Amino acid sequence: MLGGGGSTGNAWLIGVVAGLAADGVDPLDAELIIGTSAGATAAAQLTAADPAELFAEVCVDPPAFPRGRPAKPPSAEVADALSATGAIIADSRDAADMRRRMGARSLALAADSRTASTRWREIVAARLPKPDWPETRMLITAMNARTGDPAVFDRLSGVPLVDAVAASCSSGAAYPIGGEAYTDGGYRSNADNADLAAGSARVLVLSPFSGRTRTPEEWGLHLAAQVDELWRGGSRVETVFPPPEVDHLFGMNAMNPALRPAAARAGYAQGRALADALAGFWN
Repeated sequence: MLGGGGSTGNAWLIGVVAGLAADGVDPLDAELIIGTSAGATAAAQLTAADPAELFAEVCVDPPAFPRGRPAKPPSAEVADALSATGAIIADSRDAADMRRRMGARSLALAADSRTASTRWREIVAARLPKPDWPETRMLITAMNARTGDPAVFDRLSGVPLVDAVAASCSSGAAYPIGGEAYTDGGYRSNADNADLAAGSARVLVLSPFSGRTRTPEEWGLHLAAQVDELWRGGSRVETVFPPPEVDHLFGMNAMNPALRPAAARAGYAQGRALADALAGFWN
């Protein structure tokens, strides 16, 4: 399971998988790979290219603002989004109400720009080594912006991989697919969506956000609750979070592309350090 976590979270995920693989633990031999938001991009990347090559590419220092300097720095944009979505969460009665409200926000943002989805598709397509779904079973999460219903795409959905990933990563404006519109997969339940692994014998969760959730605990959407449910269902579960010393690479800084190399290197070092401990569990 590859969780959401912004630009730096994507880099960290690539680093962890590459680090594990370097020491003989290959998470990509899983029967099922689940990707959410930045994890959806990572899932599509890692199933289409050599993790070591992806890691090397991330470690090449990118320009701070690859598509032209935005009106605000990434941290300010993140702060604005967190403020707006935090208010929605606070005003929501329950998870279903929250999803509907988040969907309405994303639709309103989409209405402000008719070309946003075209630009976004081009950006996502450029990030993927291949445009086709892998043979490995892969689930990409999203949320229907019009209804608030959770959504999951796979290669049998009739939705191109690029569109599925673009929808899962649409934390702002809703992304249109067919006659529907979708928004970030993290709104389905949380940034990890571990409930989708129910019935699996072993589950490895890589969570850039360290399993944190912004929703009330009583809603039962947090990763810990989902992991407990997996254990009760007979699954063995291991979770991997970024170490505390690299917390500054995430959170408000999660959308800063200049921090991607540092996040990838931190993930790689962590993957290699964990390989022996995870070998018995995974292999």
